[in-house]
Amino acid sequence: MGLSSVLEYIGADLKEVASIMRRALSSDIALLNSTNESILSNDGKMMRPMITILSALACSGERNPDTLSYAGAVELLHNATLLHDDVVDCSSTRRGKPTVVSLMGAGPSVLIGDYWLVKAVDLVLSGKQPLRVARLFSKTLSDLASGEMLQLQCTTSCSTSLKEYYRIIYSKTATLFETSGLVGAISVDADPTKEQAIREFTYNLGMAFQIKDDILDYEGGEKMGKPSGQDLKEQKITLPLFGAFASAEPGKEKEIRSLLCTVTENPSVIGTIISFVKEYGGIAWAEKVLGEWVDKALASLRTFPESKARTLLEELTLFVSQRSK
Repeated sequence: MGLSSVLEYIGADLKEVASIMRRALSSDIALLNSTNESILSNDGKMMRPMITILSALACSGERNPDTLSYAGAVELLHNATLLHDDVVDCSSTRRGKPTVVSLMGAGPSVLIGDYWLVKAVDLVLSGKQPLRVARLFSKTLSDLASGEMLQLQCTTSCSTSLKEYYRIIYSKTATLFETSGLVGAISVDADPTKEQAIREFTYNLGMAFQIKDDILDYEGGEKMGKPSGQDLKEQKITLPLFGAFASAEPGKEKEIRSLLCTVTENPSVIGTIISFVKEYGGIAWAEKVLGEWVDKALASLRTFPESKARTLLEELTLFVSQRSK
């Protein structure tokens, strides 16, 4: 399942969002402009702006200039965090192309990320409810930072609990999905019932999105054209491994956690852990949990009357759960 229906319906809006981002980022510094353009040309699916626009349409049947400005702001914020993440993770590529940190170093990557973040705030301030939207952005950035630190704390000792895992994926992923939907609802003055429905929908969708990513990491070699086990290299315990723990005999979880703690010195243990997850049905267990989050997301949309926007949000949800990369 692809996103062709979404692109057909709001493609013109997404092009305008891209133009808004380019105007916001414009500078008289040639190096900054050329770097920004390189990042923009390698932008992803713009899923978060899609959520903003479709949420506004589902709530009111229309969108307005604030909707598109907020959509641009959430994408600028998203890319700013990726520029910072690439520094933290020492990532050499993103979406198949060299990262800014690999080409220019950590300092420029952080500075450009800061620049994108400030321009996102500028777009927020241009809207009719700047204080409320700015508070959402502030919360999202706080979630992102605290989630990264919690993950670092847990991975250092390979001690991540299931409760901590869910908090981490909310903080790292679902919080920005939530904000993307809420700013769309706010842009069209949605009533409290619809706004709450959008909050619940995007929360569940964001959780499902990250769970699917974590499943794909165990299937990387088969479905993504890259080696599996990238999360394990960073000592991250994600849902498929929790699923295997749930099925394994007593004592096995402690053994695997101890093994994971040696991955830096002995990367070959990654294969052993992946085999353990597959042997004990961890991926199937995680897929079942994923389905539960997807069902909750779809149920949240039933608050809205039938419309093209609601249908496309449902299609977007199914895409998230069925994508192969």
